Amino acid sequence: MNVMPIIVSDIKIDINKDEKYAFESALKKLRLKQSQIDDIYTVKVSIDARHKNKIQLVYSVEIKLSTPEKERQTAERLKNSNVRLQKNTELDLTKGSKKLDLRPVVIGFGPAGMFSALLLAQNGYAPIVFERGDDMDGRVNAVERFWKEGVLDERTNVQFGEGGAGTFSDGKLTTRINDDRCDFVMKELVKFGAPAEILKKAKPHIGTDKLRDVVKNIRKEIIALGGEVHFNRKFNDILFSDGKVSAVKVDDEIIETQTVILAIGHSARDTFEMLLNKQLLIQTKPFSVGVRIEHLQSDLDKRLFGEYAGHPALGKGEYQLSLRKGEDAVYTFCMCPGGFVVPSSSESGMVVTNGMSEFARDQKNANSALVVSVDNKDYGNTPMEAINFQRELEKRAFLHGGENYSAPVQTVGRFLESKGGADFKNVTPSYKIGVTPSDFRKILPDKVCSMMCDGLNRFAGKISCFSDKYAVMTGVETRTSSPIRILRSENGQAIGIDGLYPTGEGAGYAGGIVSAAVDGIRAAQAVISEYSPK
Repeated sequence: MNVMPIIVSDIKIDINKDEKYAFESALKKLRLKQSQIDDIYTVKVSIDARHKNKIQLVYSVEIKLSTPEKERQTAERLKNSNVRLQKNTELDLTKGSKKLDLRPVVIGFGPAGMFSALLLAQNGYAPIVFERGDDMDGRVNAVERFWKEGVLDERTNVQFGEGGAGTFSDGKLTTRINDDRCDFVMKELVKFGAPAEILKKAKPHIGTDKLRDVVKNIRKEIIALGGEVHFNRKFNDILFSDGKVSAVKVDDEIIETQTVILAIGHSARDTFEMLLNKQLLIQTKPFSVGVRIEHLQSDLDKRLFGEYAGHPALGKGEYQLSLRKGEDAVYTFCMCPGGFVVPSSSESGMVVTNGMSEFARDQKNANSALVVSVDNKDYGNTPMEAINFQRELEKRAFLHGGENYSAPVQTVGRFLESKGGADFKNVTPSYKIGVTPSDFRKILPDKVCSMMCDGLNRFAGKISCFSDKYAVMTGVETRTSSPIRILRSENGQAIGIDGLYPTGEGAGYAGGIVSAAVDGIRAAQAVISEYSPK
C-alpha cells in the first residue's frame, strides 16, 4: 500500500518555546499518543510578528505512524484543512523512445542551466554545458576586482559566470510558484552543501558565501556522471535544418546536436539580439525598475519585532511591501537583511545595482529593491525597445554617478522633497565602488519616481523605517527580470523549432533561483520524455 506521512500545519507556539511543544500540539490535534507514532519532525517554521507583544512561531510538523496504513484514515477523519497527507513529489522521469544520436547541449550555467544539466546527467544523457563567464574562482576574482578598482570584465561579472546572477544575490530561495519540483531543488541543494535548515525555513536562504561551494559541487557531480562543463565559451549562433536544431556555434566552433536547452539568463542582451535576427518568436514582457533602499538592520528589527528584536529564534527582520494604483505597482523585491548593495554592471558605461547577503547576514544595513512595474506603454512594443529602455537608464546612472562606475545616491527625505543630493547620517551607503549624491528625477522616468514616492509614503505606515529621511537610495535597479519572453509550445520547445528548449529567467519563464531551477528541470524532463539516452 502506498502511504504518505501526515502533515499538521499552522501550529502556533510561544517564541520562547521549542519544537517539542509543536510536536505535542500536533499529536493532540490528531488525537494520537506517542506510542502510536514512528517518527515526528519539523518540516517548516515561520514567524508571525503581526502583534509585537505576542510574536509566535508557526510550525508545520510531519508524522509517520507506527501503522502506516492508518495514515490516510487518521488524516481524513479530522476533516481539518490544516491536516493533510504529504504529497508524492518524485519527478516523472519516464524516458522516451526516440533515438538521441548526439549529446544534448545546455547554454548557460545559472540555476536553470545547472539543474537541467544535473537532471540530464543523473539520468544518463551526458550533457555538454557552455557558459560564457568564468568558473566560480575566476568569477569571484573578476567581480572583486570590479568592486575594488572599477575595472569591468564584460564576459565575467555579477551577471555572467558559474552559478548565474543568483550567485551574487543572497541565495534567496523564496518562491511564489507552487510546483512539486521545488522539493527536488531544495533537497538537491542540501545534498550538495546548502544548510539543512533551508528545508524548514519559510524564507530560506543559503547566503552568497555558501552558495558558491554548492554550485561548484553540482558542477563536479555533472562531470562525474559523464557530462561536460565549459567556461569562457560564448554561444554565438544556433543552426537549424528543416525546422529542427542541427548545431550551435560556440566561439568559432560548430557543435552538432539535436537538442539545446537555452538557459541564457536575463542579462544576455547580445544573445537576445542574435535570436531575434534568427526570427525566433520573441515578445516583450513587463518588468520593473527603480533603486535599492537601505536602512539600518537594527532599526528594522526594532520596528518589526519590538522588544523581541535580537531574539535568537527570530533572525534578521525581513519585509515585502507593495502598492497598486490602477495598472501600475510599486513594491519591494529581493530583500537582503544584513547585506549590502552590489555593483552589478555587465556592459561598459552602465551602472546597475543588486543586493546580496552572506549566510550570517551580519552587515549593518538591510536593503531591498524599491521598484515600479513598466510595460510596453513605457518603452515600446519591440524586444529591442525594452532592452534599450533598460540600457538608457543604466547609462544615465553611469553619467550621474561620475562615469567611473560609482553609483548615484539620494536620501529619502530629499527625494520626497524633490531636492537632489544626499544627507548622510545614520545610514552609510554600502555600494562598494563609491557613490555620488544625485537626483533620481533626472535618471528615472516621471512615472517611476511618482510611484516610488507613493510607495515610500504608504510603506512608512507599515514599517516606520520608510519614513526615515536619512535612508539611502542607490540606483539603478533594472535587472529584476527579463524584458523579453521566447515563446514556446506546451512541449517546452520554441515555437516552430524542434529541439530548442528556452528556459529560465532569460527565456522569460522564471524569477529567482528556485523558479529558474524548476523551469530548467522542466526542460530536462521534456528532453528525457522524448529521447532515450545515447
